[in-house]
Amino acid sequence: MKAFLGSMTGRVFATLLLGILISAALTQWLADVERQRVLERQRDQTLIERAEQLIMATEIVPASARRAYLGVANRPGLQLEAGPPQALATTPTPFAKTLSDRMGKGYRIEAAANPPAACANPPRMPLLYGLLSAEWRGACENLNVRLRDGEQLHLAVLPPRSLVSAETDYRAVLALFFLSIAILAYLVARMTTRPLKQLAQAAQDLGNDINRAPLDLTGASEIRQASAAFNAMQARIRQYIFQRTQMLAAITHDLQTPLTRMRLRLEKVADHELQERLIGDLSAMQAMVREGLDLARSMDTTESMQCVNLDSLLDSVCDDAADASQAVTLTGRSNMALLGRPLDLRRCLGNLIDNAVKYGQQAQVTVDRVNGAARIRVRDGGPGIPQAEMQRVFDPFYRVETSRSRESGGTGLGLTIARNIAEQHGGSIALANHPEGGLEVTLMLPEYYPSK
Repeated sequence: MKAFLGSMTGRVFATLLLGILISAALTQWLADVERQRVLERQRDQTLIERAEQLIMATEIVPASARRAYLGVANRPGLQLEAGPPQALATTPTPFAKTLSDRMGKGYRIEAAANPPAACANPPRMPLLYGLLSAEWRGACENLNVRLRDGEQLHLAVLPPRSLVSAETDYRAVLALFFLSIAILAYLVARMTTRPLKQLAQAAQDLGNDINRAPLDLTGASEIRQASAAFNAMQARIRQYIFQRTQMLAAITHDLQTPLTRMRLRLEKVADHELQERLIGDLSAMQAMVREGLDLARSMDTTESMQCVNLDSLLDSVCDDAADASQAVTLTGRSNMALLGRPLDLRRCLGNLIDNAVKYGQQAQVTVDRVNGAARIRVRDGGPGIPQAEMQRVFDPFYRVETSRSRESGGTGLGLTIARNIAEQHGGSIALANHPEGGLEVTLMLPEYYPSK
């Protein structure tokens, strides 16, 4: 749940849900208040009409039978009885004034000072599905009524007995209300964030494959505009990398001819020691040119992605290294397939093994499977690398100037190329000094699922 709320979808969902709940609660509260006001007004109007009818009917009944008639005619909400007048209120109430106007001349209707005892505990009307409540504010008072024949009556206007049906289950209403709003907020959040997720996934896929298919221009106008800008950016990056690779390829090709001529001319140098030093420098220059081109190709390749059996690939790479008289051992099985470029993966594994043999005289390769990913560990027999140098060795042309110096050969591009290839395949490379000695390089590669 914490991870969901931390995502953009969760935040949009929470914001929408909270906003809709507040708006719905405010709307429901206003509607309930208005409903209560209308009910109070309608009931007061009904009581006025009933009081008028009751008073006029009582006057028609002979005086000797009025008490018996009122005992039958009275209903809840109105109680008309014969009795002496009560103390008058200082100001007339709206109910008394309206009833007096309707009855006309000949009748005298006045508000009494003391209300009925039932007015002390009026019923409460539920608001917001029973979460809140408000007191009934309709008419509740005593009136002195004098008929045209002079008889004095007492009229009690009482509040309603109950405002809520006993069958109402507000828990079910609240659950349905909240569920409907939560579903609506979730659908809106999904609809809002789905294009952003697709754009984020496209950006991640772009890091693995610069030649991936462009985004489809669908959805709202803003999403289509963002997708078009993303496709244009991808095209520019691809063109830039292509031009850089072409430039490096051209430089490499053009340098081969003068370097070859220089090697032929060095064969004529009479000083044998000087000749060996110059040929060594020339070989280093040729290796640097080749690995520079390999570095450019590791960031841009036209090789298609395909399913690769990792165990077979490792067997082949280690056999080739053994045939080249390198001390390489392979243990473990992953029993899994990868989605990748075979030539690039061979170059990545080959660079790791070459580095281990070059700087540590041997390469102990171990492969296993951890949490759905292949873990390939290459350990050498050297002195390791200082902790401060662990990340810098991935920089192009950087080499540790102690045990791993230029005297050992190399250009400092092997780990850079290997990391580029690993990241293009959704993997990673980490370095650590092994407790028993030597440097251990850990390559993690995700498994390929055909259904994805």
